[in-house]
Formats: sequence, structure tokens, C-alpha cells
Amino acid sequence: MVRRAGWVAALMLWLGVLGLGEAGAQAAEPLKVGFVYVGPIGDYGYSHQHNEGRLAVQKHFGDKVKTTYVENVPEGADAERVIRELAVSGHDLIFATSFWLMNATVKVAKQFPNVKFEHATGYLRRPNLATYMARFYETRYVAGVAAGRLTKSNKLGFVSPFPIPEMVRSINAFALGVRSVNPKAVVHVIWTNSWYDPGKEREAAEALIAQGADVIAQHTDSAAPMQAAEEHKVWGIGQASDMVRFGPHAQLTSFMEVWSGYYIDRVQKVLDGTWVPGDTWKGFDAGMVALAPFNPAIPPAVKAEALKVEAAIRDGRFQIFTGPVRDQAGRTRIEAGRILSDQDLLEMNWLAEGVVGVLPK
Repeated sequence: MVRRAGWVAALMLWLGVLGLGEAGAQAAEPLKVGFVYVGPIGDYGYSHQHNEGRLAVQKHFGDKVKTTYVENVPEGADAERVIRELAVSGHDLIFATSFWLMNATVKVAKQFPNVKFEHATGYLRRPNLATYMARFYETRYVAGVAAGRLTKSNKLGFVSPFPIPEMVRSINAFALGVRSVNPKAVVHVIWTNSWYDPGKEREAAEALIAQGADVIAQHTDSAAPMQAAEEHKVWGIGQASDMVRFGPHAQLTSFMEVWSGYYIDRVQKVLDGTWVPGDTWKGFDAGMVALAPFNPAIPPAVKAEALKVEAAIRDGRFQIFTGPVRDQAGRTRIEAGRILSDQDLLEMNWLAEGVVGVLPK
């Protein structure tokens, strides 16, 4: 009996060690994190900048995390297929980085309740689906202040992809910034109906320049508008990443998005077991948006004025959408002293006074 008891104890000990070994091997498996991009990572715009965030995650966590990405994913059936394949292949956390991926992400999230999903710029959430967005419009206003000082024609151009609230906020914020220092200036808008189409973006930029615009801003993803600005010797404002390489003389600044900190934080929360769904919408204050360095040719006083406004936005002393603000038709949209709520901003469907263009329905 003693020998048998000893043998059983030894067997149990061996099995316990084996079990711990298996558990240790499982614990050593890296967290699999997937990223879905609507455009190519070589666009040097929106998708490029999200991919920079992915690379930062991989560098920060090393072998604790394995990241994968799929680029050029259109909305619809293809998006749903790609996101589902990531879920099926064992990804623990999936970032869908475009507004147009929202419905597909929601559908797949319902089917995989144990996988965590995050969707950029959307508004639909679930117990396993969070949303996140940056306050892009903050950089537009600050750049608009500098652009309003620099324009000589009092005509500025804005190349925009789609007439959705996110873009409308950007255009309006830019126009408000411009007209805060130059009430005579106007902002002409052309819609490309595409996030990434270098040909259409160049055509739009050149059309705006032909109309007399001497500053070209953009919310589209290719460097084509900046290249057009460089060739035509007007100011350009890039989108998502620093586009100075495409317009070394033209770039006034670029609207930059900084996703690295957010992605690292969310991955860490999954590793810690503290991830919860919710909505994140931050700007200068959290470092989710920034401006590329201003062109050295800009007068120091102009740069200083713009940076002063940026600081006021960052610490909450200045709210961009504070009344009185009128729309194109002269109707008061924000009464004197009132500050638009986040819900109002998310539903913005009107163009501000000083914006020249039609908002398609």
C-alpha cells in the first residue's frame, strides 16, 4: 500500500508538472492582433498612419504580440469576409480602421463573442466591440488660422472624400479657423467620393488652383493634392501623416493622426484582462492628433499665433464650435455663447458661412 501510494503520488506529481508545462506553453503564445485597412499602407495618408500604429505595437510588445494586417479592403461582402477570416484564424483583438467597415465589423462581432473588436470612426458598439476616433477637426482649425494669414487670393481649397459628418466637421473647422483671422476669405470644396484615388484627388486640387485657390487642404489619403500644390507653387496641407517629402516647398503643415499610443494601450488592456468596450474620442489633449512642423518660410508671428490657438484647444480654454456660427445661408446654427455637444458634432450636416460648395444629400 505504501509503495502503491508512493507510485500514485509520483504519477500525480509528474502529471502536475506536465500540466504546468502545457499551461506555460499556452501562456507563452503571443496575443494575435489584426488590423484591417481601407486603403494601401503606401498611401502616406490614413492607412499608412494606422499601420505606423501597428508597427509601434509590435515594437513595444515584442514576442508577446503577433500583428497582421490586410490592406485595400472595400466595404461590403469583402470586408465581412476579411474580418471573419481574422476571427476564425485565432486573432484575439481586431481593429477595423475605417467608417465603411462598421456594418461588417458589427456583424462579425455578433458571431464571435469571445473575440474583441474595435472600430475606428464608427458609432455602433457591442459587449465585445469598442469604437474610437480622433478629433481631427482640431488640427483643421489651427492650420486654418495659419492659412488665413498666408492666403493672398482669399480663396482656399479643400479636397474632401465623402459628405459625412466627419468630413463636414473638418471643412467647417478649417473655414472657421481661416475666417477667425481673415473674414474675407472663403473655402471652396470639391468631393472626390473616394478615400484614396490619386487621379481624382489631383484633378480636384488642380481645379481648385485654377479657380484661384492658393492654399490646398485635404482629407483624402494620397499625396496627390500636395504634389499638385508643389508643382503650382501654392501652399498645401497634408492629411494623416507628414507629407513634406511630397511638397518640400509647398507644405504649410500636415494634419497628423497619432494612433500608436491608443493601440499600445488597448493591447495592454487585453493582456492585463482589463479591456472593456466603450468609445474614445480624443484630440490634442491626448496626443491623438498633431500638426507636422510648420514650413520654415512661414513668418514667425503666423506660426506663433497658430501654436497659441493649439495650446488653448489642448488645455480646454478654447472650444472651436462656439457660437455665434452661421451656415452658408446665413442661418444661425450655433447661438452666441453656446458650445456644440459631441452629439451635435457627430450629426453635423451643414456647411459653415464662408464655405463654397454643395453638401450632397
